[in-house]
Amino acid sequence: MKRSIFLLLSVLVCAPCGAEWPYPTTKTVEVEETYFGKSYKDPYRWLEDMKDKEVETWFKAQTELTDGLLAKIPGRDALVEEWMALDKLKPATYSAISYENGRVFYKKTLGGENVGKLYFRERWNGAEKLLFDPGTYKTGVVTTIESIAPSWDGKHVVLGFSSQGAEYSELRILNVDRGTMLPESVYPSYGAAGWAKDNNTFFYDAGKVTDVKNPEIELNRKTRLHRRGTDFATDIEFFSNESYPELGIASKEFPIASIDESYPDYLIGLVATVQNELRMFYAPTSEMKGRKIKWNALCQASDNLVRGIAFNGNYVYAITHADAPQYKVVRTSVKHPDWAHAETAIPEAKDSVQSITKSKHYLLVAYSNGVLGRLVKYDLATGKTEEIKLPGSGTVACSCPDWKTDRCLVYITSWTAPVTIYDFDAQKGTFAKSIFNTDVSYPGFDELVSEEVEVPGHDGTMIPLSIVHKKGLTLDGSNSCILEGYGAYGISLSPQFSIRYSVAKRGGVLAFAHPRGGSEKGEAWYKAGYKTTKPNTWKDFISCAEYLVKKGYTSPAKLAGTGTSAGGILISRAITDRPDLFKAAICNVGCANTMRMEFTPNGPVNTPEFGTVKDEVECKALYEMDGVAHVQRGVKYPAVMGVGGWNDPRVTAWEPGKFVAAMQAATASGNPVLMKVNYDNGHFTEEKIVTFRNFAGQSSFLLWQTGHKDFQPKEAGKPVD
Repeated sequence: MKRSIFLLLSVLVCAPCGAEWPYPTTKTVEVEETYFGKSYKDPYRWLEDMKDKEVETWFKAQTELTDGLLAKIPGRDALVEEWMALDKLKPATYSAISYENGRVFYKKTLGGENVGKLYFRERWNGAEKLLFDPGTYKTGVVTTIESIAPSWDGKHVVLGFSSQGAEYSELRILNVDRGTMLPESVYPSYGAAGWAKDNNTFFYDAGKVTDVKNPEIELNRKTRLHRRGTDFATDIEFFSNESYPELGIASKEFPIASIDESYPDYLIGLVATVQNELRMFYAPTSEMKGRKIKWNALCQASDNLVRGIAFNGNYVYAITHADAPQYKVVRTSVKHPDWAHAETAIPEAKDSVQSITKSKHYLLVAYSNGVLGRLVKYDLATGKTEEIKLPGSGTVACSCPDWKTDRCLVYITSWTAPVTIYDFDAQKGTFAKSIFNTDVSYPGFDELVSEEVEVPGHDGTMIPLSIVHKKGLTLDGSNSCILEGYGAYGISLSPQFSIRYSVAKRGGVLAFAHPRGGSEKGEAWYKAGYKTTKPNTWKDFISCAEYLVKKGYTSPAKLAGTGTSAGGILISRAITDRPDLFKAAICNVGCANTMRMEFTPNGPVNTPEFGTVKDEVECKALYEMDGVAHVQRGVKYPAVMGVGGWNDPRVTAWEPGKFVAAMQAATASGNPVLMKVNYDNGHFTEEKIVTFRNFAGQSSFLLWQTGHKDFQPKEAGKPVD
């Protein structure tokens, strides 16, 4: 590989001649790199220096322009008000539910409440007690609880606090009985990995650098061990590439050590990247008394274990795609793991295994065909399986917070039905509405319906597509339509309810593509939109768009597309490949510059998913994925809005920023190309007010450009065609 950079000259460029939009002046700098004999130009490389004053000024000027235009869209504030009103009807939502020594801990967010608080109960049906309100933590700062880790005796909780969408947390220890914080704290951390048997020490994530903007923030991460009541600065490095070089832990891998409370005699060390295949080590917990732990391999990536692992007795159970494209559950000996000859516990089915969780006597296995879920229980004593008759249909998830019993929680939701939470007795197979459930009915949502269809792709493959709209929709091509897609990491865009779907009550169509790169149809579906096969992802999205037009749901003048995070690849390449098919697009905290993504703080850990420029084949694949690299001058592109979070640790704001800069200089359509930076946000945030305003702005932009009558400003520059 040959790599060279030439900084030749800087040129100031304004918006294209005749453009109606007063874009801030954007310079170009001639930067050229050569990989494997091919040169790649990168004129907006200078935007990557987010600490540079000129770069900060550029982003602020772009955001001021965008904010000014969005403020003129009449429907935007109405959407925010509508969602806030609907949210007040919403019952409390619960997350991070855990059961420790008779105490139930959980994060609860009331309808209309901006962020959640920590509560607990003595036993499941005990009186609810507020344990910690993050609103009292720092004056003038909206603090969110990012992570919760109760000790096994239920007397202490490690809390991770963050603000403005930053995912790195400050760790504090809360004394449950006193309701007070211990004095010690540490920052920045991704959170605690769990407690040890003594209830005095816990494992937590740490790094070598503390500046979260430093490009090396996610390199050489480590697990440290903290003893309650001591200074974090004295903590030992428990599991890392430096403490155990013989394990071959790469600098980009995350070494995470913990103890499974239900299987407390072993330490578990997970070496993680975004790669789904698990790489794990284990050792007796008795070795914690020594200075050096003898780690043994539990599984390697080549064993093809994914999506979950569980211990019981002499066996360790795991999900695998080895010889099972739809996944199966296998088991092997804990003391002598041999995955190549593992026993099949639950064979492959027609739909895909999503997860496994363990109760006292059972494994609960959740399946999905991409739309409908089901639940199977596996008797750990007899090996018998039984299909569970569910009380509803839709996306299904299961958790078992109290591993000492067979009491579990089952969640069921769909595009048009809010989540319902059930207490599930795995032994009896019975369901009852959970103490965490409150039924709710949102006005007008009973008018919505969802359709599940399959669309012929560019190569004849049938692509799943979900469509949500009002009953009786006229299929004459006159409807504004927002098509969303993702297609990465093997993550399925499963049906789930959101009050933001109220847009469909206004006559708009919401559609959700399920392109290759997800796992709606199993492991092969995932790998068919991965690295060199990644073009299938945006081509499948294009096929879904063509179907919506062909069937009259919408038309190219009314069709908008959106992609978030890794979905930035999908949307940036869909509109550069087929600009004629879309009227508008959102690249939301999106990966739009994959040739450079590897050089961001979060880039190295993601190379297993997208590839590296250091490999010739993968470098070419990254170029094909790169939206910035495929913008061409003189093309009539759709209206575009890039969205970035200033505190985003996953996708740096310069990725959508460079895409917008390239589009502003290149497009010949006269459609607006805008950049919006959320300075109070990261990749996402729990804060409802921030979230609603952010997405109301995005939806309003798309509905404005696609001609929806409720979103046409009287004065906002060039009118919609």
